[in-house]
Amino acid sequence: MQKKDDKFPLSASSWWNPKEFLKKKHFLEQRALILAAIRSYFLSEKFFEVETPALQISPGLEPHLKAFKTELENPFGMDPETLYLHTSPEFTMKKLLVAGAGNIFQLARCYRNSERSSTHHPEFTMLEWYRVHASYEKIMDDCVALLRACMKTIPSCSIFTWNNVRCDPSKEWERISVCDAFLKYTEIDLMKTIDKHEVPSREKLAAAANAIGISVQEKDSWEDIFFRIFLERIEGKLGIGVPTILYDYPISMAALSRPKPTDSRFAERFELYICGLELANAFCELTDARVQRRRFEEDMNKEEKLYGIRYPIDEDFLSALEFGYPESSGIALGIDRLVMLVTGAKHIDDVLWAPVQGIRV
Repeated sequence: MQKKDDKFPLSASSWWNPKEFLKKKHFLEQRALILAAIRSYFLSEKFFEVETPALQISPGLEPHLKAFKTELENPFGMDPETLYLHTSPEFTMKKLLVAGAGNIFQLARCYRNSERSSTHHPEFTMLEWYRVHASYEKIMDDCVALLRACMKTIPSCSIFTWNNVRCDPSKEWERISVCDAFLKYTEIDLMKTIDKHEVPSREKLAAAANAIGISVQEKDSWEDIFFRIFLERIEGKLGIGVPTILYDYPISMAALSRPKPTDSRFAERFELYICGLELANAFCELTDARVQRRRFEEDMNKEEKLYGIRYPIDEDFLSALEFGYPESSGIALGIDRLVMLVTGAKHIDDVLWAPVQGIRV
């Protein structure tokens, strides 16, 4: 008599096979508890949970992200409209801030093409929250309280683990500026490579990179060199033992964050690292529509040069900024990575109820 497992042999896509599903079921049970803890935290902080559409005119304009493109058919005989699946709910949530929604959060499905690895998935869950009339230091405090609350909901998990690295969120967190991190781990004084007019010197940073044994190619920009140094010598050392908040990025990497009032060479932006893995990206929000348009255009020029892709700017978002965007701070945090860190799962597919079909990398 033929066994059931012989009749239905496993393949790389057989996640629905009960034996395969059982291997990750405990991760998913803990995922549900973590999501409940997140909602409980924001409820206690008097936030409103919002929902925004994934279909957008502009998917998000970070120059190294690729979006999924689709068409919206008009039932009234008009031409189809090109839309994209958002890479983040950021633009629409910020419009809600202009509308007067107040402090808000969202657990949003997000979509990024050409991303698949042990820590990347083409469809994933992003937690974003925004506080009006709050500094990015307050968002840092949120991160501490939220992640500790997530750990408490699973008593068996007292520390974060990933790639055999441990990180204890109950201890005092490290807060270090980008410049201090460069000094600490590479002895490079990053401030000497950016003049008082906010112009980064490629030659100075290239010389500093060569001095510590990092090769630089002639075509490399200042930013290329920055990231090569960061990825080779710094990132893997962040969030070891305790979580690390890396703050105040060079203004050329400001994205949607505002310049520091005390030093316009840097932006009020921070990233959260745990076990050497980036978990979140936060801003004290830029409210100047003119400056934001210029940054969007620069980012799309870069994406077009690198990948031959150019996405439309969301003019409605810029109109909302001009109308009156409140002083605020916000953050995007990867839920799937958070679940991996809490549960010790080694692959992002292991913390997803059902993966996008395709090859597991």
